[in-house]
Amino acid sequence: MVWLLTETHVKLLEKMKHNPYKIVQMFEEEVAEYTGAPYAISVDSCTNALFLCCKYFNVGEVTIPKKTYLSVPQAIMHAGGNVVFQDLEWQGIYQLSPYPIYDSAKRFTSNMYIPNTSMCLSFHIKKHLKIGKGGMILTDNKEAFEWLKKARYEGRSEVAYEEDDISFLGWNMYMTPLEAAQGLMLMQNMSIHNEDLKETYLDLTKFTLFR
Repeated sequence: MVWLLTETHVKLLEKMKHNPYKIVQMFEEEVAEYTGAPYAISVDSCTNALFLCCKYFNVGEVTIPKKTYLSVPQAIMHAGGNVVFQDLEWQGIYQLSPYPIYDSAKRFTSNMYIPNTSMCLSFHIKKHLKIGKGGMILTDNKEAFEWLKKARYEGRSEVAYEEDDISFLGWNMYMTPLEAAQGLMLMQNMSIHNEDLKETYLDLTKFTLFR
């Protein structure tokens, strides 16, 4: 297979050679501008975006729809929360109530950000922005922004390993520069408005884990 590099590809690869973190920052800034969010923090999946938000807000009892994706309640439980399932209808997004956390895996459109929330996006191959794997957290909370940036990346700052001082216990949940570069290129052709995706989910209370 022969790969043909466009001028955009070449420019992105050049930036990655000098500072790979810059590509990730550029992608985050592009998504923040598109969605209307003051801050955007990239991660490796929407599931881990939800997990990190749950850790930040130190969740206790969390109410979610009983028909949703399997990893959502698992993320809550891994973060130390207790899941309460309710028969709630939803489309596009729903809240991890009573916390200001939204599962927004099925929505990606311009000016979608809801103030005073943490909205978790998915860039799975079946979603609007088809990177293949990846996610993003939208927020207007600067304190949360700073915490989440370090939490996703083993407590590291966006500098070379030998230049950093690790004083924060984090996780390995960051987005790679290659994924961010792919996202940047896909954003060039993103529609101004996208309809919410629709999908039918199982009732999770049928599984032993969630009874």
